Formats: sequence, C-alpha cells, structure tokens
Amino acid sequence: MTDTLHALAKAAGLALHWRDVHGQGHAVSPETLRAVLKALGHEAATDAQAAECLAALQDPGRLPPLVTADAGGLLAVPPGEYRLAMADGPVMEGTSFGSIDVPDAPGYHSLSAGGAETILAIAPRRCWTVEDAAPSQRLWAVATQLYALRRPGDGGIGDFGGLAQFVRAAARHGAAAVAISPVHAQFSATPDRFGPYAPSSRVLLNVLHAAVDMQGAEAARLEALDLVDWPTATRLRLHRLGEMFDTAPGTPLWDEFQLFRAAEGDSLEGHARFEALHAHFATPTGERWHWRHWPDGLSDSHSQAVKTFARDHAQDVARHAFYQFLVNRSLGQAQAAAREAGMPIGLIADLAVGVDSGGSQCWSRPDETLLGLTVGAPPDLLSPQGQSWGLAAFSPLGLVRNGFSAFIEMLRASMRHAGGVRIDHAMGLARLWVLPDGSSATQGVYLHFPLEDMLRLIRLESLRHKAIVLGEDLGTVPEGFQHQIAESGILGMRVLWFERARDLGFTAPSGWDRAAVAMTSTHDLPTVAGWWSGGDLAWRERLGLLGDADAVRQAWDERARDRGMLWSSMQGSGAAEGEPPAPDQPLSALDAAVRHVGGAACDLAVLPVEDALGVVEQPNLPGTMDDQHPNWRRRLPGLAADLLDDPGVALRLDAFATARRDS
Repeated sequence: MTDTLHALAKAAGLALHWRDVHGQGHAVSPETLRAVLKALGHEAATDAQAAECLAALQDPGRLPPLVTADAGGLLAVPPGEYRLAMADGPVMEGTSFGSIDVPDAPGYHSLSAGGAETILAIAPRRCWTVEDAAPSQRLWAVATQLYALRRPGDGGIGDFGGLAQFVRAAARHGAAAVAISPVHAQFSATPDRFGPYAPSSRVLLNVLHAAVDMQGAEAARLEALDLVDWPTATRLRLHRLGEMFDTAPGTPLWDEFQLFRAAEGDSLEGHARFEALHAHFATPTGERWHWRHWPDGLSDSHSQAVKTFARDHAQDVARHAFYQFLVNRSLGQAQAAAREAGMPIGLIADLAVGVDSGGSQCWSRPDETLLGLTVGAPPDLLSPQGQSWGLAAFSPLGLVRNGFSAFIEMLRASMRHAGGVRIDHAMGLARLWVLPDGSSATQGVYLHFPLEDMLRLIRLESLRHKAIVLGEDLGTVPEGFQHQIAESGILGMRVLWFERARDLGFTAPSGWDRAAVAMTSTHDLPTVAGWWSGGDLAWRERLGLLGDADAVRQAWDERARDRGMLWSSMQGSGAAEGEPPAPDQPLSALDAAVRHVGGAACDLAVLPVEDALGVVEQPNLPGTMDDQHPNWRRRLPGLAADLLDDPGVALRLDAFATARRDS
C-alpha cells in the first residue's frame, strides 16, 4: 500500500521527507501520513480508500471559485470560448487554445471559460513598497507591545487611545511607522487567556484595546502595576464597555454603530454570536469551553439552532457587536493620528500564524481550517523534541475550494486600519509543520500551501490598501523562499543576533539585504541591554532551560565570545570605538548597536521600544509559562505621550535616524 499512500500524500501537499537542522534526512512514517490525511479529509486506512481519494484529487473538474494570475502574464484556461469582464467595465472575449493573455489591470474580475464562471484575481508584480510610501527616503520605525503602553485612565491595559498618543510622539522624533503586537480578537469569557499569538479570530479585534476611559480606585491600582493583571483588568474593562452599550441607544454613537453593524455583515455577526455562545457555555472547569462540545447543533455556525439562540439572546449578540464597533473606531483613530502626524506608513499590524481551534474563526469557517491538526515546528537546536504551538491554520484545499475567501478576509482586516502588516512565521505561506491533535511534535509532516496564489493575493491587497508587507522569515526557511517573497516586494526580517557568518563573526550592516527590515531584536529575543548583560541567560539558567552545569558554563562562555565579536563588528561599521563595555554597563553597547543597525542597507529599520528605552527584560521568553516568566505582561516605564521625550531616549532615536539618513 505504501506506493498508493505516498502518491496520495504528495497529491495532498504532504512532504514525504524532511531535513533537520543538522542536514539529516528523515522519512515520515505511514502512521503519521494516514493520520494527517484523515484530518485533511482523505481516508487512507486501506489501499482502496487511498486510491479513491487520489483519483478525486487528480480530477479537479471545473474551475475553482477563484484563480490568480500575474498582471501581463498568461493564464491557463480550458480550450474554447471565454469572456473576461473587467471590474472597471470593459469586456474581453475570444477563443482560448489553453491559455489567455492577462491584462495589466490588478483587481478582481469575472471570467467565464470551459462552461464555468470564476473570479480572476490579477496581481501586480510587487506589493506596495517603502519606496512607494516615501520615495527616496530612508525610513525607520518603532515597535511596541500595545498592552505595554500607558495612559491615564487605561485601567491597566494599553489601548488604542494610548497608541494614538504614542504614534504622535514617535512622529515628532521622525519615525515613519509604529509596529504593534497582534490585536486579534480573544475570548471575552475567559480573561486568563491573553497570549496575542493564539487568538479566537484574526479577522475581528481584541475589544480590550478600545479607547475608553476608566475611573475609580481599582482602575488606578491596576494602572500603577508593572505587570498587566489580565483577568482583573479584563473584567473591569468589559464592565465599562457594557455601561457604554447600555447608555448608547438614542445617541449619535448608536446610530454610527447601526451603520457599522449593517456594513460588516456576516463576519461581525458570526463573531458576536460566537462570543455570546461562548459566554453562555464556557464553564470555569472548561468542559464546554471548545465549540465542538456545545449541544443541540450549536457547533454549526449556520444551523437553525444558532439562529434561534441569536434571536433569543439578541441583546447579548448586539453587545458584542457594539464592542467590535468601539474597538474598530479606536484603531481607525490611531491610524488617522499617525497619518495626521506626518507618518508616511503609520501603523504596521501583526498577523499571527494561526488561531485557537476553539475560537470563532474555526467555528465560522471550518471548511477552510485544519481542524484536528496542530501547527508546530520539527526538532531543532533550541527544541530537540520539536514544538507544538496548539494552533489551527488554514486548510490548503479548503482555501482553494472556497475561493480563498477566509484568507482574503483576513488580509483585508489586517490592512484596514494600517499602513503595513507583518506576517508572523511567513514560511507558513509555503509550508507548515502539522501534527495530529495529541501527537508528539516529532510525529509531524510538512504540509505545502498554494504559495503562488497566496503571494498574488497578498500583493493585490497590499496595492489596494497601499500597505507595505513584512514577512517574518526567521528559523528553518525553505530553499528559495526568501528570494520568492523578495520578488513579491515582501520585506524579510534581518535581526542583529542572526546576521552572522558562522564563526567569522557578525556581518556588516552595509551587506544586509536591502529587501528586508533591519531590527536590533524581536519580542521573542533578548533586548540589547539584556543580551549584553546576560539577563536572558540568567533567566534560562534559573529556570533550568540551559541544561547541566557544563552547558550553563558553555552558554556564558559563548556569550562572552559573542560580545567581543559584536563589538568588533560595530567598530568596523563605525558605530563603536574603544574597548567594549563591561557586561554590567550595557547602555554604551546599546547605543552602538542602535547606530549599527540604523546604518543597515535594508529598506526599513525598526527599533523595538525596549531598546529605545534601554530596558533589560524582553516581552516574551519562548518555552516558558506565565508562572515562570511574565510573558505578554510587562508595561513600559512611562506614559505613551512623552515616553520617547526622555533626553537619553531622544538621543538614541536621533542616532538611529541619523544612521538611517547617512546609510
């Protein structure tokens, strides 16, 4: 049966072999292939079943609901008469002999061919670029975790009101953009779940970030904390949002909400229904936390049972729709503030790689989701047992069969109130390491995605929204992937810690890829001050993440060696001079690193606010739980409106901007 099973696996987009970080090849077991194929909808327990599924995949039949093409290229279509109705009115008709010339007209058009109708998405050759946004300028940006920002009256969680203040401050110092952490919708009924990269939906927003003013002693207490108390602050904020909902009817705000609700349609309504259902069924013990465990047909978002529930709980559904209205309004105001302050890009949103399978996106679009499979990573140096992220991703076949509607919806939502978007784990556009729910991360397989189609849709939506696109291409990158995204105008990420030539030291920033974003660090990596002082190693040693005593000693020795190599590289770029500072004097090293990275050849440079401020602690320490490390909880030491005006911080930003201009 192995030959038939392997043929089916390949047809379904599964890689039969994979290569680890050491270059060692591995074959995927038949058991893993069968389990993953079953989750993809291909039963392959027997040879006959596998052969039947293979035949179905090899006979796609009629045109899919949407096809993509490059502007000015060729498109394969069934031979015979065709009719292409352009979105702006003109109609092209003729006879196809297997392909047609694609007009140089990016957009969504109607195509009839082979007795079927489809949407033709014509993509530009490149995304909207930094050069398009600001011709001949060397732009730079600041990155921040949204929840970390402070403003009086925020009730203990950073919000879009604080963000509006922060972007104005960043613009005063010359920043072209502010990159923010993901603001995807979470689960209102379970406030202890707050990780930004495991959302309920990547289309709707986290209502906790709506710009509302909080009052009272409890709000003031929460605002004074160094760490976000997510459960308490969430309950307080939701109570305030509820008060606004209760008093809104009959006001101009209510009229605005009604227009918003009508315009947003099924996407908003489905999420609002989910939130009401989830609040109804999610118990403290969690038996019905996941929608698969809901009774009476409620696990089907289109069922009559759901419609009946929405009718009987209309006020609750409206309440959650109102919360989405408020947070959308607030995010739009923050982007408007950025543009009014003169930023050519403004906000850069962050698009998570997946969602929690128990959330509204999987509930509302199960046909386009990999239910029963978890996304992760194969074993590597940092995680010898591999990683299981507990996330659900899109189904490649489901996307094709549904005209990529969920993918397009997600792109439009991320670009709606932003001048750019960062795609987390961008390699997921090409392939994802997937494993059956409950399996070890070593029992996974690479699943390939329709990369060319997805890149075209990204380019098209980027142009339509005039939004630049960043792709996180760190880690195990498929061969040729970085070249492919660069050709599409998607900026890869070049992080200081990784720009190295093996044992030859750190590479000069003048040689970093132009089609990329230069960064000192990211939210998952040490800050410059933390790296130089060894604060990150101290955390890992304390938590037992470095291994035995020999491994600990080796890690500290390697860091001492790396500090010397980095300082040498920064001397070579002109960013540093003299002897390297001691580990307990990290700010001098930080100032040199800011100048070093600012001078990179990349089209855009981003400075995390933690490095602008010179703080030691990083936002997230991968591989740890919240009771080990305060992931996604640290707040910044100052108010968003004037945080960047501290003399030392302002000098650091000016040095970054000067290095950009001089590079």
